[in-house]
Amino acid sequence: MENKQNLAKEDYTEPCCPLDLHPEVTPIPIRRVLAKLDGYLGQNDYAAGERLLLNWLREANACGDRQGKLTVLNEQIGLYRKTGKEAECLAAIRDALALMNALQMEDAVTGGTTLINAATGYKAFHRAADALPLYRKAQAVYEVRLAPDDDRLAALYNNMALTLSELEEYREAEDLFQKALAIMERRPHGEAEAAITCLNLADLICAEEGYEAGEERVEAYLRRAETLLDTPDLPRDGNYAFVCEKCAPVFGYYGYFYTEETLKERAREIYERT
Repeated sequence: MENKQNLAKEDYTEPCCPLDLHPEVTPIPIRRVLAKLDGYLGQNDYAAGERLLLNWLREANACGDRQGKLTVLNEQIGLYRKTGKEAECLAAIRDALALMNALQMEDAVTGGTTLINAATGYKAFHRAADALPLYRKAQAVYEVRLAPDDDRLAALYNNMALTLSELEEYREAEDLFQKALAIMERRPHGEAEAAITCLNLADLICAEEGYEAGEERVEAYLRRAETLLDTPDLPRDGNYAFVCEKCAPVFGYYGYFYTEETLKERAREIYERT
């Protein structure tokens, strides 16, 4: 029997009339679903988040809401990626891509986002060769549909570059990291994400050339990342804390132990305050 201990009934049921009485599509309340999901994930309650999405997936099917179903499938891909459930993630990817095609959304921003989510899911389970073609399709959509300084484009470039690095396609990977860096440094308060890209570039140089051969460039990117994270007017919020946690061990790996501890302490202070 399914455990709904952490779910109120209204979180997994919605007045959805039987299709034989109301053949029109009845949209699921996707904003409320996503808000509830964010609440569970914020509490690290992934089991409740999974149950929530499974229940609303059934509701979307019953109500004939295919666009709502696509949103739920996209959220499932991300959740299963985080929880390491490979079979479930691959099934959600398959269903999401099939539904995206059925809805003829391949050339829309929503289609591009679905492609990116699917690609990121593949990469998480060591299927970079499967991920790359999806990233390329998403790139073709985003570069047409989004403004050149859109942070979603920068995120795509970063994720695609990481996949290319894994496949040892270093030159194209570096070009994409540079494109992402240029976008983030132009955006208000984009310094934290730009710092992550600088550290990705340092790792890429080490992978391609080795630390000794690439030491000068590696050190330059590490110092640049430090400067970006120390930007005076950068909001010290939850996102900043997350970035500090993500960057700290990378600095430690390269021997920047003081920076590593400083970033960890900043993250701790933000979490305690909030």
